[in-house]
Amino acid sequence: MAAREGDASSVEDRTARPTNADVARLAKVSTATVSYVLNNAEGKRISARTREAVYAAAEQLGYRPNVAARNLARGKGGVVLYVVPRVAVGDMPIEAGNRMTTELARHGLLQVQIFQTEDDQQVVDAIGNLDPTAVVSMFPLSSPVRNAVRAAKVPHIEIGLLPALGDPLLSVGTLRVGHLVSRGHRKIAFAYTGIAKWRALGDYWFEGVAQAARLHDLPSISVGEVTPDNVAAVVVGWARDGVTAVCAQSDEIAGLVLFGIHEAGLRCPDDLAVIGVDANPMGAFSSPPLTTVEFDPTAVATAAIAAVLTELGYPVPSAPEPTDIARLVVRAST
Repeated sequence: MAAREGDASSVEDRTARPTNADVARLAKVSTATVSYVLNNAEGKRISARTREAVYAAAEQLGYRPNVAARNLARGKGGVVLYVVPRVAVGDMPIEAGNRMTTELARHGLLQVQIFQTEDDQQVVDAIGNLDPTAVVSMFPLSSPVRNAVRAAKVPHIEIGLLPALGDPLLSVGTLRVGHLVSRGHRKIAFAYTGIAKWRALGDYWFEGVAQAARLHDLPSISVGEVTPDNVAAVVVGWARDGVTAVCAQSDEIAGLVLFGIHEAGLRCPDDLAVIGVDANPMGAFSSPPLTTVEFDPTAVATAAIAAVLTELGYPVPSAPEPTDIARLVVRAST
């Protein structure tokens, strides 16, 4: 959920985006002709040569039509496809998605939520069948889905990279590492899922933890993939190496680490403290109750709505200010 290098320039590119007037000048036709061609207007007799000139000019300029105007001209709203992550991230994506659905509907945009599964084919099929005007996701999309978005030539808004959310990757890492340091921990491990498909999300949270550790001059973070079969051995190895606290890539993985601690005959937090992220409601009932990070779905939804409307050419009352979207929930596991 952190902004990447180049975000500032991409914002500048959007403000300097070519218009249909620019396309018209390059193609040496009227702006009305550009609109007719790019919107596939019915009942307009336009020569193949003119169409080719308009398409070539649009491609040369990197022109993308104003989707709001296009939908208005066609007399219909657009579909926004919201890809809900399958991995455990608490209720936040659903809560944020529900608010987004309501607010986008005020602008004639229908948001369709589709849940990721082990097989991304249904998301790929949805992009092909629903003809969305934009695709929105909380986290990075898989390669097949990214390819489908590119083939559909529609914008992809990745909520986790929006500047209005500040730098969640580092802020969440700072919350977790800072809390552990305040409890006297110096040697920290990071627990990844053993499922390769979700490794990228683990990499995302690990980077924030590693950055925060460097800011505190901590030793390098120990890393391990945990599964129900190996988790007891992994936590024993961490304890043997002097690790006293574990950051997990999700509350689900933190729960697995707690299971491993129990199976290994160790104690939490005396032998190993554990902290998760995403505030899964079941964390309050784990043994011991899990310390975690909770996200603010309202702040996430506000940023996402503004980004979608801006990308599609709709007026936005005001850009949201960067805000903290997470808070620490301290329980007995630390």
